[in-house]
Amino acid sequence: MKYKAIIFDMDGTIIDTEHIWRDATKTLIENKGHEVTPELEEDLGRKLKGLASIKSCQIIKDMLNLEESLEELILENATLANDKYKQGVRFIEGFVEFHKTLDSHNLKSAIATNAEASTVDITHEKLDLQQFFKEHIYNVEHVDFVCKPHPALYLHAAKQLGVDPSECIAIEDSAHGVRAAKAAGMFCIGINTAKDVSFLQEADIIIDEYHEIDLKKLLKQ
Repeated sequence: MKYKAIIFDMDGTIIDTEHIWRDATKTLIENKGHEVTPELEEDLGRKLKGLASIKSCQIIKDMLNLEESLEELILENATLANDKYKQGVRFIEGFVEFHKTLDSHNLKSAIATNAEASTVDITHEKLDLQQFFKEHIYNVEHVDFVCKPHPALYLHAAKQLGVDPSECIAIEDSAHGVRAAKAAGMFCIGINTAKDVSFLQEADIIIDEYHEIDLKKLLKQ
């Protein structure tokens, strides 16, 4: 069997948070006195999807020429997003059922996310991520904030699992995440939760929902 582990991104891949970060970003920008037009919202959606907070806030600061420091923007953005996380996050449809099938194939699993520890902690409080991943939940702070599209997070997760990157399948929902997984030498499944396949063109296969993944076929490759 070629593959021994599946490594999941978190936001937009196993939990439904697209609306949370979109609303947090919109509020952040409006708090700085800027109108979020449909055109700006679409542009930001493409540029920010899958990025860590430090990168996304730098883009917002540069685009809008904001006076606030990057650190101030990161803190405010995280506070806005985390407040929304506390109101309730949920798993992507089909994830729980899919993960239950991994044991029958002797597949290890982990999370590798650009999110910061505080966001992961809030998610864990709401959804008990350890029931699926035990201690193998890795965020951008585990790799000194070297975020995707750099492969560091995926390489770190594979190392902690004790599996060669070439023996891992990554599941991602963003272009930055797909590039990170491919740069790490992993087979990548792009899940189209954003309903825009342009984010996933570099993935090895693209799916709309978890039930479309044929593990038996993949594991025979």
